[in-house]
Amino acid sequence: MKRLQRRSCLRWYTTTMPLEQRINGLFKRTETLLQESCDFRPRILIDVSKIDMTTTVLGFKISMPIMVAPTAMQKMVREYATARAASAAGTIMTLSSWATSSVEEVASTGVGLEQFRLIVYKNRNVVEQLVRRAERAGCKAIALTVDTPRLGRRESDIKNRFTLPPNLTLKNFEGLDLGKMDEANDSGLASYVAGQIDRTLSWKDVQWLQTITKMPILVKGVLTGEDARIAVQAGAAGIIVSNHGARQLDYVPVTISALEEVVKATQGRIPVFLDGGVRRGTDVFKALALGASSGPGRKRGKHQLPAFQKIGRPVVFSLAAEGEAGVRKVLQMLRDEFELTIWH
Repeated sequence: MKRLQRRSCLRWYTTTMPLEQRINGLFKRTETLLQESCDFRPRILIDVSKIDMTTTVLGFKISMPIMVAPTAMQKMVREYATARAASAAGTIMTLSSWATSSVEEVASTGVGLEQFRLIVYKNRNVVEQLVRRAERAGCKAIALTVDTPRLGRRESDIKNRFTLPPNLTLKNFEGLDLGKMDEANDSGLASYVAGQIDRTLSWKDVQWLQTITKMPILVKGVLTGEDARIAVQAGAAGIIVSNHGARQLDYVPVTISALEEVVKATQGRIPVFLDGGVRRGTDVFKALALGASSGPGRKRGKHQLPAFQKIGRPVVFSLAAEGEAGVRKVLQMLRDEFELTIWH
């Protein structure tokens, strides 16, 4: 950690992060939005003296179509800092169920918690309690993770026998005897998931969640048009196109490759989000161009920007490098790059 703190955030973002991705095989495992996936055709002599990048997410106005994706266990770096940095940038973060600070603790910092990422446990009473707590903390939507009934083979976790440090717990489950992660011969996280997460999760559970909460349900982990259509039929309020950082299954499509198919399948009935692979402001523009939209009522004529892109790794890396200041820098860099792309 001390070594990371001495790095400048800019150097980490522009040089070290791509190197780490290559070392860990992330390019091979198709997580990032590769350059050849989309070429721009810039137009000229158009008045760009005034650009409005604001948009709305389920009725909540944000300063740009970029949000912070849910990433677990951030207290291993610094947790509250992400929420404060997102709030300062005029955008929002999605808090993970597996945060090492509770939903109540993060809400107490005064920042708005608009979305809560939910992982369904075998014990449905635990799920209900978590949903109620998210509601009371002020969350406005549930991002239901649907692509991890079994954890993917995370080889670095196996090699390092990953588990939480003894001073940290999964805070949202601390009072339920589910906050600790035991050591294992391979990955403590994989063992935890195998013992606690419900592998029977199905589309009927999306409908069940709607019976216990009035919060809209976003289905996170959709990569095909077929599943997008079923999500609409099941009453989902939105779809999050995600391949879980390419850590669940090799050879799944890059998120941006699946985006257009999913958008077409929804036929504008519900909003579509892109989660994963965003490293530059140009990536945000690519996703918007390929159809990530604000759903029904999108007003092209008034140049209202659609939404929404979620970023994960850039936030975690910058958080490790420079804490809250690092996250603020990365969000500003993405905003500046996105604005520059719009100018062209």
